[in-house]
Amino acid sequence: METLKLEIVTPTGVLFDDEVKMVTVPGKEGEFGILPHHASLISLLKAGVIEYEDTSGKKGVVAINWGHVKIQESGVTILADGAVALSGTNSELKAKIDEANKLIESISENDAAIMTAKSRLETAAQGLK
Repeated sequence: METLKLEIVTPTGVLFDDEVKMVTVPGKEGEFGILPHHASLISLLKAGVIEYEDTSGKKGVVAINWGHVKIQESGVTILADGAVALSGTNSELKAKIDEANKLIESISENDAAIMTAKSRLETAAQGLK
């Protein structure tokens, strides 16, 4: 099984650093997926959801407000201004979703962009339950 290294970094430190099978990111021009041996690329990220599948097949979700992604054949580095990892028990997950919603609301005055990001967040969180 081929993997790539995913690293998600915020101003407060490293949020995630591990091998994954695939990553989906909210690119400025639209959502796109990244698999091992992806062509090198740098892209701006908008508010939304990063989804990944780890080597055991478990899915992970991280909400971001904005950032940049650097893709190389062997790995992906995401520099996000703010990020919230969605994980934990149902009550912890609810608190994380609330925190992620506040993060998304803080970055834009565009109601349509906020609603799109929140909808994507709710859909991704449903997959974790």
